[in-house]
Amino acid sequence: MNRSPDAFPAVALCLNFNLFVFLLLTEGSECILYSVTEDIKHMSKPSDLVQGTLDMLLLKILALEPMNGFAVSQRLKQVSGDVLQMSDGSLYPALHKLEQEGWITAEWKTSEYGRRAKYYSLTRLGRRQLEKEADNWGRLSAAISRVIKLKEA
Repeated sequence: MNRSPDAFPAVALCLNFNLFVFLLLTEGSECILYSVTEDIKHMSKPSDLVQGTLDMLLLKILALEPMNGFAVSQRLKQVSGDVLQMSDGSLYPALHKLEQEGWITAEWKTSEYGRRAKYYSLTRLGRRQLEKEADNWGRLSAAISRVIKLKEA
């Protein structure tokens, strides 16, 4: 069932003075994180949150070692215990965006299977961005965990 985000009720939680989290409540027991922002005047779209999280995951995988897109996808799947899987249609545009931001560089090399493949490496700017994103994620996930762990009456 496809619905626009406006079709669902949203609940706003103020976790601190700079961070708002909007939860999009859906039918059943599912709950989707709708928007996270540090700038109260500018609310991000749901895709911004997903993209930001994807960016952080890709930067972290590439912080381990330079690798090609297929290897990035496989490593993410492996490290997450097969929970996080990424289609090529999501992976390669995200890698291209990271390259445009200057957070990664890419060069063509021959893979271990003898094929030409684009290998991605983290830049210094990318390492700083990863630290920033990881810090933000840590604060957000800790705040959400505190809410989830509240004892029911």
